Amino acid sequence: MELTDYLRIARERWLLIVLVSVLTVAAAGVYTVSVTPQYQSTARMFVKTPQSADGGELQQGGQFSQQRVKSYATLIKGEEVASRVVEKLGLEETPQDLMERIDTSIELDTVVLSVSVTDPSPERAQELTQTVAEAFAGYVRELETPDGQQEAPVKASIVDRATVSGSPVSPQPARNLGIALLLGLLLGYGLAVLRELMDNRITTQEDITKVSGREVPVLGDIHFDRDAVKQPLVRGRSGHDPRVEAFRVLRTNLQFIDAGTSHKCYVVTSAVPSEGKSTTAANLAQVIADNGQRVLLVEADLRRPKLAEYLQLEGSVGVTTILLGRVGPEDAIQKVSGTLDLLPSGRIPPNPAELLGSAEMLKLLDRLRQDYDVVLIDAPPLLPVTDAAPLAAATDGAIMVIKHGSTTTDQYASALDRLSSVDARLCGAVVTMSPKPRKRRKGYGYGYGYGYGYGYEPETARRARKRSLFGDRGVATD
Repeated sequence: MELTDYLRIARERWLLIVLVSVLTVAAAGVYTVSVTPQYQSTARMFVKTPQSADGGELQQGGQFSQQRVKSYATLIKGEEVASRVVEKLGLEETPQDLMERIDTSIELDTVVLSVSVTDPSPERAQELTQTVAEAFAGYVRELETPDGQQEAPVKASIVDRATVSGSPVSPQPARNLGIALLLGLLLGYGLAVLRELMDNRITTQEDITKVSGREVPVLGDIHFDRDAVKQPLVRGRSGHDPRVEAFRVLRTNLQFIDAGTSHKCYVVTSAVPSEGKSTTAANLAQVIADNGQRVLLVEADLRRPKLAEYLQLEGSVGVTTILLGRVGPEDAIQKVSGTLDLLPSGRIPPNPAELLGSAEMLKLLDRLRQDYDVVLIDAPPLLPVTDAAPLAAATDGAIMVIKHGSTTTDQYASALDRLSSVDARLCGAVVTMSPKPRKRRKGYGYGYGYGYGYGYEPETARRARKRSLFGDRGVATD
């Protein structure tokens, strides 16, 4: 990924980063409040050798003391000193427990040794520190005094007695919360990147190309529009409406497919339900008709037909009625507006796949495309059923509708397999529900979805989606 991708992840998944950071800081705050404060007292000791008037001996003595003080820093934290302190003060804790609370440090290039002890009580910390220093001074005399001599060649003297600490050394609220915030930001961002890497939803042109194995033209990019919840169709909208403009761009790009060919016929489908294929087909048909061409919109989703309902037309007589030989196309086709007509689905049959794949359906398509400049067929999704693939093979190709941030690469790949299995042609893709340009990532942007067909979701589908334990959107028509 490039730098811009990492910045985009932070911008798009900021809520996750903030949430993890808040939880981390909250946990640090709880820990800081609940932990017992610890106070520390420090005493300073000076290590020296007997004085001599000779300068060389003084230098050697100083070097000897510096070497000795390094060993003393280890010995003072040993069990012998701790045992003497425990015995002298009558402590209930063991020498090993006390050893864990003793700390030492050596001031650079000096023979000064600092010893510290921590304890929940500041007075107790002072007493322990002073006792440790005194016990160690006596221990050094015993260690360094040769047998038969009165004076040790090295002495450890207390130069600064232990003092009471005014404030606890731990916990440190500001430090703890600061570290927690930093760790929370890093952890939150790490989780955001991980989710991005594991997210197989289609959000960019690169995602489509990677799955397809070739450059698939994106014919249209239909942005998310809140107004589409109440008015999914572009009919009646202003000509300058961004949604209308988006479908005009789709119309223009589609004209380059099979340029110069008349009487075109395309299947509009998707991988799964809730991608917005029906409203895409209806709106595309409308803007093509607005350009003066004769357009027929065929409602071939015989399982969940919605076009007649969208267009507020009667749908009981249509494709199935014609295929059963009860009426002719001229009796079933209804005028929508201008040069746009609709052939409804008719009554829902028990065998839609057989009807759509029948020889009668192929004959019907051949007849319809002779009477219109463009025929757009709203077909069922490719993955739940097999209805759409034979239709795509019998026409000039399929227009695949992909819902931004919802359709997965696996679903798209399986849909392509369905098309290739019948040698159907993929003309291009239309991306629906993509974010506005100011929020977009490279290619598209973050996902946003609600219902099938730009907000239209039947009550049965809503109930099914709510019952799902895994966030499944349920089965809905578009």
